[in-house]
Amino acid sequence: MNQLVIVKIGGNIVDNDHTLQQFLKNFAAIKQAKILVHGGGKLATRLAETMGIQQQMVEGRRITDAETLKVVTMVYAGYINKNIVAQLQQYGANSIGLTGADANAVLAHKRKGKMPDAIDYGFVGDIDQVNADFFNKLIQQSLVPVVSPITHDGKGQLLNTNADTIAQSIATAMSTFFETILVYSFEKKGVLLDINNADSVIPIIDSNYYQTLKANQQIFAGMIPKLDNAFIAIEQGVAKVIIGNAAELDQLIIGQAGTTIQNG
Repeated sequence: MNQLVIVKIGGNIVDNDHTLQQFLKNFAAIKQAKILVHGGGKLATRLAETMGIQQQMVEGRRITDAETLKVVTMVYAGYINKNIVAQLQQYGANSIGLTGADANAVLAHKRKGKMPDAIDYGFVGDIDQVNADFFNKLIQQSLVPVVSPITHDGKGQLLNTNADTIAQSIATAMSTFFETILVYSFEKKGVLLDINNADSVIPIIDSNYYQTLKANQQIFAGMIPKLDNAFIAIEQGVAKVIIGNAAELDQLIIGQAGTTIQNG
């Protein structure tokens, strides 16, 4: 079975032009079939503030009201997505930029708050289905899908969806066709045992160790959703999941850097 590498790039990398350019050069050099999923970075927040649209964050997650949805769609699916596509073309990776609405690529539903203290996140989507056949056809044409974190509900409504979850859902769906490797790349070297020590990378985390780390509050809270997605991917057929520094992309893919997630 051929390999497919799915890389999710974090918002902090997207925000830095030089770092993004170097990452995309490395990504374009990946010889296997590949898909890139990107986050949004800070540009949407800055643009919303310029437009006088107040932004609300709860536990690091954006409340996406109707006006904010317009902004994030313009920024994520527009400028950021097409800027990434243009740079990948420069490096010889023939890319196509997508939202979840294109070709029904990623179908989702509007998140419902959990009682009793329900938080209404607005137009935020939880994923129901990935159109794996569509992604496979693009790859068979030697195209590189570049996926923005915008999905749809099949009823005409766009939704803002967590990019880590999109990457996991696509990786899981594509494991039918490929030996799938999922890489979460961001500014840190991996999952850190000590958030204040950049070199305290945990090389391997299995599910038992993860539960211990969480119970002892040794995992930085912002890392937990990423790790939860990583374990879902492994449990649902993804061959390998690695979390680490975007600058070490080639080493991450072969498991020579970052944190490798294992079942068991």
